[in-house]
Amino acid sequence: MDDDQSPSTERPAPRPGRRRRISPERRSRRTVWRVVLITQLCLALLTAGTVAVAYDRLDSGLDVQDIEDQLMDRPEKKEVEGPQEPLNILVLGTDDRGCEGCGIDGEAGGGGSDTTLLIHVSADRKEAYGVSLPRDALVTRPDCMAEDGSTIPGAELAMFNTAFAEGGAACTVQTLEQLTGVLIDHYVTVDFNGFVDMVDAVGGVEVCLPKEVADPKTKIYLDAGTQVLDGEDALKYVRERSVLSANSDIGRMKRQQAFIASMVNKVVSAGTLTRPDRVYSFLKAATGSLTLDAELDSLGSLADLALQFRQTGLSDIKFISVPFEAYEPDPNRLVWTDEADKLWTRIKRDKPLSSTLKEGSINAADPVGGTATPSASPSEAPDEPSTGATKEPQAPTEEEQAEALANGLCA
Repeated sequence: MDDDQSPSTERPAPRPGRRRRISPERRSRRTVWRVVLITQLCLALLTAGTVAVAYDRLDSGLDVQDIEDQLMDRPEKKEVEGPQEPLNILVLGTDDRGCEGCGIDGEAGGGGSDTTLLIHVSADRKEAYGVSLPRDALVTRPDCMAEDGSTIPGAELAMFNTAFAEGGAACTVQTLEQLTGVLIDHYVTVDFNGFVDMVDAVGGVEVCLPKEVADPKTKIYLDAGTQVLDGEDALKYVRERSVLSANSDIGRMKRQQAFIASMVNKVVSAGTLTRPDRVYSFLKAATGSLTLDAELDSLGSLADLALQFRQTGLSDIKFISVPFEAYEPDPNRLVWTDEADKLWTRIKRDKPLSSTLKEGSINAADPVGGTATPSASPSEAPDEPSTGATKEPQAPTEEEQAEALANGLCA
């Protein structure tokens, strides 16, 4: 070797047949990881298969009804700014006496709807509000088309819920669109038969009663204060209209708003969505009691719709009643006021509720302990949206306390 030639740094080639030794500890770790990976893969495949079977089973249970051909002279939807189109969803609770215990209040049957809620979802999906429509409000019901194409004659001074009794969901949508000019994008009919199971599936729903109720006739026995109702007691809570509230249908309507707000709160904030068993039980009960329009014909469509609410905070979900007053010739009946026209205009323009319309609203962020929104300050115009300024919580006035008590709600 020359003096200026550096020695080679290359490692000698391994001799034929020589293998690297692996310590028992390292071999054990490899085996563990291999078992973990195989187990995870098996669990993933098993879970996927279970979900697919459950999905197909629930999907086949959906009841879909296409009413598009029965609707006439539909209003046009006003174009608004936003990443998506605003949505108007009509929710109908059917007055079906086919289930045991549904007729606890002694009302006559007839297949009407005593729960009607119009839900407006803003184009940016950051706000939603539900508007309850009293069943006893007198309206001008337009002509409707039956499933066989025949005409269902309209009527003057007809109770609002007769639209469902006469022509089902199609006539209710037709009536509401003609009265308000608001285009209904989707409708959902909820049968009380599955209501009990839906409530039980989420572990019950919290409500607050201002006083104890013990009525043998209706078999309602509830304590005063905040409590969680199971499905059977919840059905009595939302269906009864004379024992739990002195305001009859008005009180029942407000209790229904509070209950729905509390149920939304429970599903979103109590970890219900992270419990596969509860989600499956809820969906199983829901698919057996829902009738949907043709565009919501699968669980996938419902899931897509539900995902659009992921940016909607609980404090941005409110429930109000359409402005109404007593009908002078018959105080047992109601009529919408001129303020209702302002509400329909706001919905068509995709505007938030004004301060006046929000008075007495029920908030999904606090449906049990905060059932009233403070009145607008004198500086706010009655038909303009709130400035968004945070207001200090105020104790309810004597008038608000009396109204809450009459409605069967805690102030």
